[in-house]
Amino acid sequence: MSTNDYRPSVSDRVGIIFFIIVGAVIIVWGAIAAAARISDLIRGEGIAATVGFVDTAVGAPIGPGGALLPVQLDTGTVTATELTGAGFGAAVLGQLIAFATVTTVVVCLTLLARNTLRGRIFSRSNTRLITTAGMTALVGFGLSPLFEGMVANDIIARLSNGDFQDSAVLMLEPLPFVLLAFAFGIVATAYTVGARIQRETEGLI
Repeated sequence: MSTNDYRPSVSDRVGIIFFIIVGAVIIVWGAIAAAARISDLIRGEGIAATVGFVDTAVGAPIGPGGALLPVQLDTGTVTATELTGAGFGAAVLGQLIAFATVTTVVVCLTLLARNTLRGRIFSRSNTRLITTAGMTALVGFGLSPLFEGMVANDIIARLSNGDFQDSAVLMLEPLPFVLLAFAFGIVATAYTVGARIQRETEGLI
């Protein structure tokens, strides 16, 4: 029996169907969240962004009797009621890219789950789905901090009239992306090898 003749058990089918339903819920939730964020941007209500500070010391009431002592400020949240045209565009584009990234990844994994439900485990199409999901996640989630940084710096520039310069343009931890790339690489390699072994095995039958 080839892997294409495999049929998942009842419990496997229930798990896969549940996964597909969760994927649909994630897409709907992502659409609602993106629409709400863009609506806030248009109305100018509580536009917030996380800022990375460089060599910035502030006073914190941690001394005796609540005395202010200097502490190093690494990150903070700033808010504004309006953005410049560039900042507004970056904020909207960031939301659209984030939603498109989540949707693409979920759709790819949902199609992979559907193929598995139909008994198609190792195939070139499944390998392409995994590769597409991985590359999209890396690029999309990598761009999100860039747009967040653009919005944050736009707010800082407006609040300080351009006088404050000690903020980071981009806040990005490379380790999660390295781990994500490694994980998707391992899975894609496993599916590629599995598909090749399946074709070779079926050629012997």
